[in-house]
Amino acid sequence: GSWVFFLFSSMYSTFIQPLTPVSLCSPGQMTDLLYTEKDLVTSLKDYIRAEESKLEQVKTWAQKLDVLSATATQDPEGFLGHPVNAFKLMKRLNTEWGELESLVLKDMSDGFISNLTIQRQHFPNDDDQTGAAKALMRLQDTYRLDTQTISTGELPGEGPMTVEDCFELGKIAYSDADYYHTELWMEQALKQLDGGEESTVDMVTILDYLSYSIYQQGELERALDYTKRLLKLDSAHQRANGNLKYFEYQLAKQKKVEAEEGLKEKEEREREKREVSEKKGRPADYLPERRKYEQLCRGEGIKMTPRRQSRMFCRYSDNNRHPLYVLGPVKQEDEWDRPRIIRYHDILSNSEIEKVKELAKPRLRRATISNPITGVLETAHYRISKSAWLTAYEDPVVDKINQRIEDITGLNVKTAEELQVANYGVGGQYEPHFDFGRKDEPDAFKELGTGNRIATWLIYMSDVPSGGATVFTDVGAAVWPKKGSAVFWYNLFASGEGDYSTRHAACPVLVGNKWVSNKWIHERGQEFRRLIKALSYSPTMYPLLLLSLSINRSESDDPPHIISSLLGFKTLDPSWSDPQGIHRARLGGSL
Repeated sequence: GSWVFFLFSSMYSTFIQPLTPVSLCSPGQMTDLLYTEKDLVTSLKDYIRAEESKLEQVKTWAQKLDVLSATATQDPEGFLGHPVNAFKLMKRLNTEWGELESLVLKDMSDGFISNLTIQRQHFPNDDDQTGAAKALMRLQDTYRLDTQTISTGELPGEGPMTVEDCFELGKIAYSDADYYHTELWMEQALKQLDGGEESTVDMVTILDYLSYSIYQQGELERALDYTKRLLKLDSAHQRANGNLKYFEYQLAKQKKVEAEEGLKEKEEREREKREVSEKKGRPADYLPERRKYEQLCRGEGIKMTPRRQSRMFCRYSDNNRHPLYVLGPVKQEDEWDRPRIIRYHDILSNSEIEKVKELAKPRLRRATISNPITGVLETAHYRISKSAWLTAYEDPVVDKINQRIEDITGLNVKTAEELQVANYGVGGQYEPHFDFGRKDEPDAFKELGTGNRIATWLIYMSDVPSGGATVFTDVGAAVWPKKGSAVFWYNLFASGEGDYSTRHAACPVLVGNKWVSNKWIHERGQEFRRLIKALSYSPTMYPLLLLSLSINRSESDDPPHIISSLLGFKTLDPSWSDPQGIHRARLGGSL
């Protein structure tokens, strides 16, 4: 619809177990792999045609000789009595059979093998395959997808999975001692085998992994059942025979204890069983808000009351009558009130988005985070994406975007970090984190020398069919990607203290391809773009601010007003903590 002024917006210590088998690509790189595979298929078809051509020549030669030898053997002496036939026999045996031998021995695969060898250097490795498997299980957990839904190809654009696929996922989970997912995927593999699907993976191997993973989760009787089923197929299976004796011993011991205990003990045992059952599931997690994070990613548990929602608006903003936006104001929408999160619509055009992606694609690397102890950038298992950094001088589009951010936010971007472009493929995510450096991370941005990250500007450069939301776990907010729009929030209070309610995360992409770019704006240069309310609580800052004013007078928004505020008032106009504040009031917008 058209825009309106206001809009509602995981007995024996030597228990035997199955043997344990000894960076993720971005969608852009995955696309390259698709074309690589397509090229290999073309090369394979060329090889098949060459082999077929060779076999056709051999076949033609064999058919010709078959007719000739049939005629010759009817009257050998009469046939050889003809001098031409005698000559041709000598020629065939001396020359032509040698040529045929050369043809048969000719290796038609040279071109295909050469191409395969060249392309293999771009192939994913074991780590990539493991990463892709973990991404799939992450999606399974986050969006509560059962193995049947995933395996049968019920997700949009997805093909069905084979027994081998399910078995491989189970093995990868097993190698991480993740017995919960091992059970899920081994059971799915078993189900498909039971359904008649042909496979190179035998049922005995699947049952071996399955029984052990179930035992590890405390379900002794089910583990025994699967072990008995395995032994019906292979009665000589050494590990299963050993496990059978162990399981039966443990069950007999358990039943003896149950028979001897009183009512109170039985109730206690039942309670323990229930606790084991309730605890069964995913392995212990390092992330305390995992449940809340995943709930928000599914669009559940969003904490916006109707009363607060009624105070959220959409508006046209000219950013305090900025010359660029008086005639063409930007579309501004309140996404959340505390912390205040604003979405700006139609910030980048399709051509600008494509140019940014074009610049970023060749240099996409595994995304990094700032080490809270050392301040050094490094990769982390909780951030799964590829990113690249673009500087303003390398293309006018980047410079234009930077200037647009400054014009709209009113903040100085000269001290901001370069524009970061990130690409999240299926399963790509960034778990809950803060953008700003906390008090226990004094060196977080020391190398930059521009202070803490005062604000975040996040641009969505693609729509995402499913998943990929930006969620704020502390306050229960969710912001969904919309191509061309940008969201903005302050990471620091006006006092310079970190706003812990801005803890946020990028949800896993379920279906599609998510492109974003972000600008982290730092404190230095904002002294008089966003006045520090702490001034009224810390008089010792007066001299420092006055000195900064004399140095940065040309960059201040309204020097006379600032000076009078510094010299004459302890309490500052709160609207100055947000360059949009005065204009918001004039439009009638409310927080």
